[in-house]
Amino acid sequence: MIRFDSDYIEGCHPKILEALAKTNMEQTPGYGKDKHCAHARELIREACNAPDADIHFLVGGTQTNTTVIAAILRPWEGVIAADTGHINCHETGAIESTGHKVLPLPHANGKLTAEQIEKCVYALRHDGNYEHIVQPGMVYISQPTEYGTMYSKTELQAISEVCRAAGLPLFLDGARLGYGLAADGTLSLPDYAELCDVFYIGGTKVGFLFGEAVVITNDALKKDFRNMIKQRGGMLAKGRLLGIQYEVMFENGLYLEVSRNAVAQARKIRAALLEMGIPLAYDSPTNQLFPILTRAQYAELGKTFELGAWDISGGEADIFRICTSWATTEANADALIAAIRTL
Repeated sequence: MIRFDSDYIEGCHPKILEALAKTNMEQTPGYGKDKHCAHARELIREACNAPDADIHFLVGGTQTNTTVIAAILRPWEGVIAADTGHINCHETGAIESTGHKVLPLPHANGKLTAEQIEKCVYALRHDGNYEHIVQPGMVYISQPTEYGTMYSKTELQAISEVCRAAGLPLFLDGARLGYGLAADGTLSLPDYAELCDVFYIGGTKVGFLFGEAVVITNDALKKDFRNMIKQRGGMLAKGRLLGIQYEVMFENGLYLEVSRNAVAQARKIRAALLEMGIPLAYDSPTNQLFPILTRAQYAELGKTFELGAWDISGGEADIFRICTSWATTEANADALIAAIRTL
């Protein structure tokens, strides 16, 4: 079975394994205070053109989202997000477990608009029951979105402006940020550092064994963040394991290189789907594709390929996810394309 259901089904890039093996017997301080984490932080600051940014390494996406959001919000505040946002749909109430509420807004292809956010904030802050309702304390978006779609630079600038005018920190979930960078030539890491108050550079889904790098550019959010990491169970004792992985991926542009492979293979598969008249539910330029397949088509592909079930209605056709990764080979992509062309 060839799997196209996710982008974290393989282990990690071989160069990471080599570096981990090479440094295995080193003795270093714990909790991210080692030389590898220090070097990785400098590499990330340089890549983001953000010399004053605080960089923190955590293990996984849900842990990172929960830690960042809990650190920012006051007890009576919630976080604005798209109703399809990962924190609203795929984290088992992790945000709510911290005592905070997700304030969902209707999405458009997985995205929020600046106008939506502005109207929501105005309505909640001017409600006659202001002191009795959850107030917005921050805004959460992801890049790419859950549907593989992308915020344009213009859209992100508009959201950033609205958030800053309202005094709301903007938090960008970058679990798949590498694939977003590879798919879009208009937004770079320095842009995210400039337009967001905090974001993270995902590793788990982009060729790492595990790891997410939180980048905090807003000085008001930096204080005591390590305390929150510890309280939320995110402070890895052997923190160097995270630093080493970011060293490997950011020293020679490997992070973007492996991300480009996923996007390139996805675009080939996308072309084959459209060639065969198979519609796509969302216009994703990244490594995630969402074909609408009939039961017969899915059954045929399912003989050889594992796809992700996305929106299963029980009807004659459903939405599935085809997800390429940093490790997707041309041979596997070509095999899927050949199977698509027989449908």
